[in-house]
Amino acid sequence: MARISLERLAHAYRPGGPYALQPMDLVWAQGGAYALLGPSGCGKTTLLNIISGLIHPSEGRVRFDDRDVTTLPTEARNIAQVFQFPVVYDTMTVRQNFAFPLKNRGVPEPEITRRVAEIAELLDMVAVLDRPARNLTADAKQKISLGRGLVRSDVAAILFDEPLTVIDPHLKWELRGKLKALHRRIDVTMIYVTHDQTEALTFADQVVVMNAGEVVQVGTPDELFSRPEHVFVGHFIGSPGMNFLPCEVAGRLAWVDGHAVPLGADYGTTAGRLELGIRPEFASLARAGAGVPVSVRRIEDLGRVRLARCMLAGNPFVATVPDGVVPDGDAASVLLPPAHLHLYADSRRVVPLEPAREAA
Repeated sequence: MARISLERLAHAYRPGGPYALQPMDLVWAQGGAYALLGPSGCGKTTLLNIISGLIHPSEGRVRFDDRDVTTLPTEARNIAQVFQFPVVYDTMTVRQNFAFPLKNRGVPEPEITRRVAEIAELLDMVAVLDRPARNLTADAKQKISLGRGLVRSDVAAILFDEPLTVIDPHLKWELRGKLKALHRRIDVTMIYVTHDQTEALTFADQVVVMNAGEVVQVGTPDELFSRPEHVFVGHFIGSPGMNFLPCEVAGRLAWVDGHAVPLGADYGTTAGRLELGIRPEFASLARAGAGVPVSVRRIEDLGRVRLARCMLAGNPFVATVPDGVVPDGDAASVLLPPAHLHLYADSRRVVPLEPAREAA
């Protein structure tokens, strides 16, 4: 079990080449549940492999507690890693696969029996413990791989590299819940790599959002949704993502396509390329003339909510359609509550000069 610290860590795959990982400083507390979230190619797996020792960083240090492990091989770091595609011993039974990491470390047989039974129950594999692994489905083989990573109780950290990719969708929710429940029971650091925001937000206490090799925000699921610190986070988190509108700002007012929008906080004189951001959940469609004008392209009825796909000043915009609101043709407007508006300058959130006032 360990606190993991990354100190000015960066990586380029060839000397003088472009950064695959931009310089970063991160600290993951011992016993925390973390996710590395971002699109394919953003550097998530590279970072995970640096932590595990499969890659040595070109710059910076990796520490487990106060121990510098930057140049240590994987086997010297006392970590468990579960990969995207299952790694199992086909000639062994499920029980033997689960027990293998413990036997290698000389764990007493009664403890092996206890731990294997506990993990098998957690993963609903008690009924197949004595079956050969080679005869099982891809789902079951990945559960074996998960079990081998979870069976050790002495690891500094458990690293998951998109472990549910080959799992059937209807089982993913169940397994994520079980991993979360297991984390609550054992005091071990878990780091989970995924491009799926649902997996990240349901598993992790803290999510590290990455883009183009850069850490753009670290926060709780609520912070990432309610207060994205970067335009990329606003786009990437949420379905649909955050709306962004070019604007001009002075003090407590923004102007979008010539229309004044109260901000609810004082931003003074802000320089840079300015954009106003608001989640579709907080922007409401209204009759024409009631707010900022939009042109409605279509209404999507998702059962629990209706969404209006609109154009606002030449930009796509998504708003929630309240019950009883029926657009008159394509002419409508949107209401933008000040408490849910964020200002971005050159893609980064601007902190107002004073806190936003509470909505009445």
